[in-house]
Amino acid sequence: MKLINTIDAEGAVLCHDITQIIRGVTKDAVFRKGHIVTKEDIPVLLSVGKDQLYVWEKQEGMLHENDAAELLCGMCRGDHMGRTEAKEGKIELMAECDGLLKVNQAGLKAVNGFGQMMIATRHGNFPVKKGDRLAGTRIIPLVIEEEKMRAAREAALGASGGKPLLDLKPFVHKKVGIVTTGNEVFYGRIQDTFTPVIRQKLEEFDTEVIDHVIWNDDDAKVTASILEMIRKGADVVCCTGGMSVDPDDKTPLAIKNTGARVVSYGAPVLPGAMFLLAYYQVTQGENSRQAVIMGLPGCVMYAKRTVFDLVLPRVMADDPVTAEDLAALGQGGLCLGCPVCTFPNCGFGKGW
Repeated sequence: MKLINTIDAEGAVLCHDITQIIRGVTKDAVFRKGHIVTKEDIPVLLSVGKDQLYVWEKQEGMLHENDAAELLCGMCRGDHMGRTEAKEGKIELMAECDGLLKVNQAGLKAVNGFGQMMIATRHGNFPVKKGDRLAGTRIIPLVIEEEKMRAAREAALGASGGKPLLDLKPFVHKKVGIVTTGNEVFYGRIQDTFTPVIRQKLEEFDTEVIDHVIWNDDDAKVTASILEMIRKGADVVCCTGGMSVDPDDKTPLAIKNTGARVVSYGAPVLPGAMFLLAYYQVTQGENSRQAVIMGLPGCVMYAKRTVFDLVLPRVMADDPVTAEDLAALGQGGLCLGCPVCTFPNCGFGKGW
């Protein structure tokens, strides 16, 4: 830090806030610490009584906060992300499309563990809209050791396998089939109120329902319908009802009999414990794809938010869900059933 005459300050970096006080009008910083003085700033600085300024004196091996913020931004910024200009050592990232935000927690923790620098993000594995803020980066002091920033970058890349700490997976168009099960619905004893709920949730994304059938508790018919929908091009098949352990609840068996790879039957989520997730490998000539099959328990029909709301965004972004992912939902997997639902701005599902 050195003291210079204000008239010679163009291009210099302020080491502290410059406050302007006008009685009855304002008392605030007219320039913030880290501001780079321009020619137009000099008359303003003189008007607030600053004939001399303390400015940053560049030192070998030290980085200014804005330069350090650029390095932090580079560690974080993945595809489909916009950014702000560096200001007072801070840069923010924004979504350039609707999609699923992924956060490398190990890398994030590694960087923040260095001290004197920070990266703050919103929760990963949740959907974001174009224009949403994703993260903010900055260093705490005005200057920081270049070697420390280099070490932080190496730690971040080591934890992430050389990839940015944030990834935004765009949502893609999905063709969906719905298989509604239950004797009570099939024989017309009650109205099907499950399918409209599924359709409503699917409408939050770019989906196209290509087929819908209603069957009684006949697992062979359900299995055949799932396979037929996939043959017609369904990327996702949602099976509703018959997911419990009663003798006539045969939907899990029907899904298993398709030959699909069952990731998990059951999840540590309430509502949604009896959820089933499976992937079916489709090979058509030289092309192959995976169709997602979900068995949805009855709670999806009547509860405001359930495990379906946590898994569906990942399905829509072609982000595979593992058994380990589902197991991690135990912490945060309890919906509190608040009188006014604020999901996703709550703790539900924040475990993964």
